[in-house]
Amino acid sequence: MAETEDGVIDREEDEYILDSRVVDAILDAVEANDAETIAALMEPLHAADIADLLEQIGSADRAGLIALWSGGIDGEILSELDESIREEVIDLLPHDVLSDAVRELDSDDVVDLIEDLEVPQQERILGALEDSDRAAVEQSMAYPEYSAGRLMQREVVTAPEHWTVGEAIDFLRNAKELPDQFYHVIIVDPRWHPVGNVTLGKLLSSKRAVRLVDIVEESFRTIDVMEAEGDVAYAFNQYHLISAPVVDADERLVGVITIDDAMAVLDEELEEDILRLAGVGDGSLSDSVFETARRRLPWLTVNLVTANIAAYVISEFENVIAKVVALAVLMPIVASMGGSAGIQGLTVAVRAIATRDLTGSNLLRVIRREATVGLINGVVFACLMGAVGAFWFGSLTLGALLAAALMVNLVVAGVAGIVVPVTLDKAGVDPALASGAFVTTVTDVVGFFAFLGLATLVLL
Repeated sequence: MAETEDGVIDREEDEYILDSRVVDAILDAVEANDAETIAALMEPLHAADIADLLEQIGSADRAGLIALWSGGIDGEILSELDESIREEVIDLLPHDVLSDAVRELDSDDVVDLIEDLEVPQQERILGALEDSDRAAVEQSMAYPEYSAGRLMQREVVTAPEHWTVGEAIDFLRNAKELPDQFYHVIIVDPRWHPVGNVTLGKLLSSKRAVRLVDIVEESFRTIDVMEAEGDVAYAFNQYHLISAPVVDADERLVGVITIDDAMAVLDEELEEDILRLAGVGDGSLSDSVFETARRRLPWLTVNLVTANIAAYVISEFENVIAKVVALAVLMPIVASMGGSAGIQGLTVAVRAIATRDLTGSNLLRVIRREATVGLINGVVFACLMGAVGAFWFGSLTLGALLAAALMVNLVVAGVAGIVVPVTLDKAGVDPALASGAFVTTVTDVVGFFAFLGLATLVLL
């Protein structure tokens, strides 16, 4: 890697990545209104890297970059952009650039691009499409959000049941338009009902005279157009699907979903779970200060309420705390250890619920396992902190109380980490969104009550 006299970073194309030096060089070129240097720096970048660049820089720099390099923005870059800045970028693009960009995309990518935009931006993109493409996108947008109808692409490759391999290959070679990505030829009957899939690999490796119905995949399955996209992603992951035809209420073929779209749903759900467990919703680094504060406020409010519950429990034992000040020093240890153990179990449970590994059939076994894990860890840390407490304050009784409270709280934390998210899920509440506050409350209240309650019985 080297830097030329004009400041352009020179490197082999296969090792060209978006790093801080590239970003700085691009921003310097934007400040200097140097469109030629910007083009040289941007040209080797992958669409995903360009999207990352647009997300990382400020709004003013983003506008300057697009003004100098608007012609380089294509449909793939728009698809990769975070939703929080996609609308802003679209507003900055000239009409002809936007039209060329969206016409490159398959219908499912256009739907993904516009479904979170405001109506004026949606109309602008739909107006850039050909009439047939616009009709396909509008039909997909008519289906409920987060359904297979929104996820599917309308462009499909089909063949009638009576065709042979040779006829299918000749059709594919002579077809004027084919989807950018497809993995199967879908076999349909005269009523347009899908009856099987033939992989491209099987198609190319079979003799021309072989009938398509004789080489269909055994793992063939269809997806209802109204099915939730989370269930679709689960089916792809569970049954190792590459693509699957989508059918309407009459079992007629209306589209196809491919593995890249299904895996994108899984990634989104995983990211959503992680963010919700931390109480930051669907936020991103591109959100405004006000939007970020608004997303985090409800979570912090819930935590404030639960903290007051724990504080109330403590206030009920103010007499024993006043007489044995060491209790005030040690009781945060009990609550903190319980909270950490609870969050560990909670994280595993939320992900297991999402992947359907945690069900009614194995719930009791998982609860027993977590309770046992909590007991083992409780014994270990009880011995450790019991000794520390006894040595620190010169009281074996105080050390024993700390040890007992730790054991109780770690067992309760393990059970709560499983029971709370499962209960919320059964009640129709997203366990990733609400479980953390409840688990923390349980471990705080139980920890304080066990430690201070035992102290009251023994020391007063």
